[in-house]
Amino acid sequence: MCGIVSLLSRNAPVDGARLKAGTDALLHRGPDGEGHWLSARRNTGLGHRRLCIIDLETGAQPLVSADGRVAAVVNGEFYGYKTLRRELESKGHRFNTQSDSEILLPLYKEHGVDCLKFLRGEFAFVLWDEEKQQLFAARDRFGIKPLCYSMNADELMIASEAKALFAMGLSAAWDEYAFFHSAMMQYTPQDRTLFKNVQQLKPGHFLLARGGDVQISKYWDLDYRTEDQTRAFSSEAEATAAFKDLFEESVRLRLQADVPICIHLSGGLDSSAVLGVAAGLMDTPAHAFTVSFDHEVYDELPIAEEMARHTGATLHTVRVSQDDIVDFMPDAVYHGEGLAINGHITAKFLLNKAIRGAGFKVALTGEGSDEVLAGYPHLRQDLFRVHGNDNPAMAEKLYATNGVSLGVQLASGDMLPTEAVGAALGFVPAFLEAKASMGYRMHGVLSDDFTARFSKTDCYADLMREIPVATQLKGKHRVNQSAWLWNKLTLANYILRTLGDGMEMSHSIEGRLPFLDHVLFDFIRNLPVTLKIKGEIEKHILREAVKEKVTKTIYRRQKHPFMAPPVSRFSSARLMSFIQDKVRSQSFAAMPFFDRKKVIAALDGLPALSDAGKTAMEPVTMMLLTAQLLNENFRLS
Repeated sequence: MCGIVSLLSRNAPVDGARLKAGTDALLHRGPDGEGHWLSARRNTGLGHRRLCIIDLETGAQPLVSADGRVAAVVNGEFYGYKTLRRELESKGHRFNTQSDSEILLPLYKEHGVDCLKFLRGEFAFVLWDEEKQQLFAARDRFGIKPLCYSMNADELMIASEAKALFAMGLSAAWDEYAFFHSAMMQYTPQDRTLFKNVQQLKPGHFLLARGGDVQISKYWDLDYRTEDQTRAFSSEAEATAAFKDLFEESVRLRLQADVPICIHLSGGLDSSAVLGVAAGLMDTPAHAFTVSFDHEVYDELPIAEEMARHTGATLHTVRVSQDDIVDFMPDAVYHGEGLAINGHITAKFLLNKAIRGAGFKVALTGEGSDEVLAGYPHLRQDLFRVHGNDNPAMAEKLYATNGVSLGVQLASGDMLPTEAVGAALGFVPAFLEAKASMGYRMHGVLSDDFTARFSKTDCYADLMREIPVATQLKGKHRVNQSAWLWNKLTLANYILRTLGDGMEMSHSIEGRLPFLDHVLFDFIRNLPVTLKIKGEIEKHILREAVKEKVTKTIYRRQKHPFMAPPVSRFSSARLMSFIQDKVRSQSFAAMPFFDRKKVIAALDGLPALSDAGKTAMEPVTMMLLTAQLLNENFRLS
């Protein structure tokens, strides 16, 4: 895990000082080393900040081939690299390090951009081909590792984080359309960020730049099967055994490191499954870290303690108060580079701070399980509605048992129009209804001038225009269509970037995600939906596969998203004072988005709302606050 930057200049030699400024801005991603490289013509430069995980002695970057033709900087991990290395050595390739990253150079020489087919793991990289005068950049299939870029007629800059682009000379400013898109549905468009002239490379895509020509292409997608194409098993037990083997392999691969490894643990099935499997593969007792909140409904500590005892793991508890959310949120937002809808962003920041403080550099997490195995309540809501057979009793039960998801994953109250989604898909995914209800509340605090600029913009119609509905969604099960959209929007843009990599790398922690292994997913996408959701039970095949490795409490427990107690509902005097001070500040007033009178009225009206109403208002409160913190952190114009 590292931080990477590159600069391709078309008209002038690359300024090494700008590269250095870029890597300096990424010190938190790689405090163990720094390296820079300039091409022979000085038209390309690569920079690297290193976090030593594998090959602590000789794995420095940038990597350069013996003949000088190819150079690269890599962020992340390539699993199974030792096997690939032996195959490449048999073809005459020689290596200078023992690192996993170095296999990229000979793989590229052998296969060109098709080298991506051989890479398994969480990664982003930039590679320069001196012979072709070509820059090649790519991001892993699910988008676990970030990669953003900015280009104009003179140059192309690429980096792990936008702050490095700003350090290299890009002006920091809001992308107003991206903000409006986020206000309407929480997320930016897939290939944009909240920052003007900063785009992100989409998951499963690569970029090729030669001269003034820049091309972006897709190399992988989720590719769910239609139900009649799914794999037939002789029994459920056969399917479960096959899944179990692949999941255990994925965990085993992610336990390989030359530094100590720990586990993120909540009270949910996903992280518990990772801990249960990992504990059985480790030579010494596992170390697990869990967050504890002050309010019982949101605190999963007792369940995590039971799970730790079950596996013999040492449990480290990270207590997060509402005041902690105040104290550390500015730093969390700076590193996440995005809007947040809950104080869980600060909780994740503090979790990883504690992990680093205890001497760990690598953490396995359960992220991605709900995405690939249909674990979210909104996916069950979609299932209940299949063929129009909406079951009111089941829907009522779903809402009654998933109160923390109101306004985030389950719709609450009035919604923005979503007819464009229904016209394109034949239905509206339940999570997009939830985002439309969130967007409706956000619309109520935006300024008239700002909304007037986008009066003819339908973000949901824009979304459908950029989605390959015909090739990826049509004919697929409704649950898989919704999951595909959720993966592209929520998983890539929020869970993996803002809450995942952003919070982990803020403290130089490499996050590894066994559920987001593409070999495992190749198996999962061939499963019928009934093996993922059985009746009302989500992630059925996972439950059965790890039944003996988790507690009975975990095995029986319904999905509970990792959420901090809403500040809109459980606010300390200090927390509300912090929020009120921010929204009444001159810098808040300078942002072009909000009507401050409407914002203050909304905040002043919180005490009169029901608990459900306060919970549903939480995303609005937090998006207001985190927008202001982004504005302050980056001095956005």
